[in-house]
Amino acid sequence: MPEPLRPAAARLYLEAFGAKLGPILGRGARAERFLEGVLRPGNALVALSEEGALLGLAGFHDEGGGFVGGGAAELRAAYGGFGALWRGAALALFERSPGPGELLMDGIVVAPGARGGGVGGALIEAMAARAARLGLSAVRLDVVDSNPRARALYARRGFAAGEETGSPLLRPLFGFSRSLAMRRPVSPPPPDRV
Repeated sequence: MPEPLRPAAARLYLEAFGAKLGPILGRGARAERFLEGVLRPGNALVALSEEGALLGLAGFHDEGGGFVGGGAAELRAAYGGFGALWRGAALALFERSPGPGELLMDGIVVAPGARGGGVGGALIEAMAARAARLGLSAVRLDVVDSNPRARALYARRGFAAGEETGSPLLRPLFGFSRSLAMRRPVSPPPPDRV
């Protein structure tokens, strides 16, 4: 993701994941500033318009973490000591790590005006191609039970349902109670021909 797209990416990410992140980070300018500061641009694939506007993005995890980074110091700077404490504990509920041979997607979002135009599918295919180039065997993502449209998109793109995790305590806080791991196998790219 190009560095100048941080503000647009933070807005889009917060808009898309507001139901999950809003109770923790808020929905206003402070939440956008916080996200803008902790995004890791090297951990996202983006779709851009011909004019360079952000149409969508797909974050991913690597050995250094996910697309949305940050920790206690960044939370404290944005929300103060007590705010950082409870927000850090709440955000820990969303922590995930890739399994062996997996590229873990860390959220996929498409701008409202670009939805239905194939941007989400193109980002998924780009992520699968990245996993193949890295020699990984699968792309994994987690989808929440309150987002059946996303689950249907992932199934159409070759993702199969795996294990489900959750807690009834999540619904009152975040609007969902379970998440489903979905995996898509990838094949390594063919060898270069000489």
